[in-house]
Amino acid sequence: MNLEITDLHTAGEPVRIVTGGYPELPGATILEKIEAARRDHDVLRRVMMQEPRGHADMFGMIPVKPCAPDAAIGALFIHHSGYSTMSGHGLIAFSRWAVESGHVPMQEPETRFGLELPCGVVGVTCAVDNGKVVATSFDSVPSFLSHRDVEVEVPGLGSVTLDIAYGGAFYAMLPASSLGFDFFKAPVDAMVAAARAINDAARAQVTITHPDAAEFGYLFGTMLTDDAPTDRRSYHLCVFAGNQIDRSPTGGGVTARMARDFARGRIESGVTRKFYGPTPIPFEAAVIGTDTGSVEDAVTVRVTGSASYLGRSTYVFEEKDPLTHGFSLPGTYAELTG
Repeated sequence: MNLEITDLHTAGEPVRIVTGGYPELPGATILEKIEAARRDHDVLRRVMMQEPRGHADMFGMIPVKPCAPDAAIGALFIHHSGYSTMSGHGLIAFSRWAVESGHVPMQEPETRFGLELPCGVVGVTCAVDNGKVVATSFDSVPSFLSHRDVEVEVPGLGSVTLDIAYGGAFYAMLPASSLGFDFFKAPVDAMVAAARAINDAARAQVTITHPDAAEFGYLFGTMLTDDAPTDRRSYHLCVFAGNQIDRSPTGGGVTARMARDFARGRIESGVTRKFYGPTPIPFEAAVIGTDTGSVEDAVTVRVTGSASYLGRSTYVFEEKDPLTHGFSLPGTYAELTG
């Protein structure tokens, strides 16, 4: 068996799409399809995400047939340590691939369609120029501030106050300055270590639930932000999943930030902000409306970004290669000898 792969990046964050060789996943819902992938084919996730073909910060997507009637195509998110419910940067790259590969019929100057993800169906608009997708916008699932001014005890940092908001996944967020960091002068490694410690502590100490699905009830990542006022562009650092560092501004995180700021009265509907991660490519975002679904005061956020192609590959499997199914670097060498 071989796997066909197309690689893109969105603002520097990788998106590895498996375009051939992956088995069709059964399931009446997209969450059932995730469970089938995890149960029956997780070795293929490791092949694509882990070394030697991938790395600790790799991210990817598996195209699937949609279950929702208002979706043209579906997708699952995968990363080095497992699966996730939402990724805005992944969605942006996947949408470009889906339209340009013909999986979604292309229309100029805009191609609109529903994309089914584990967190729900999102509305996607691809700006198309001369047969190429030059930008992609998505309208988020209902997003909201779930925890306000939560105190978490973090080893090495003491008591830390943070918010938690949902933008397709749950993110903790707080200004880096509240930890004593000058966001623009502090070593990135130091802020990453702090975000990882906050991830671990918040996951252990804070109960997170989502009214629509128990599967959504977990903290996906932590965002350390600058102190920019809401009428200026803003930078942040996001550490997510198994402590991966997002190179993009983080689409789900940007959605959660906008929902949090709207709930706190810091930003009005229709106001567009630019957000940057650790590369010079921004996402733009705006609250475009309130949502009357299962969560009171939830909002819909529109996020816009662009993706670029990197290459295409065929992955082969040699039976005598002991690493053909991927590996992760050990924490200690005792893990190898034991």
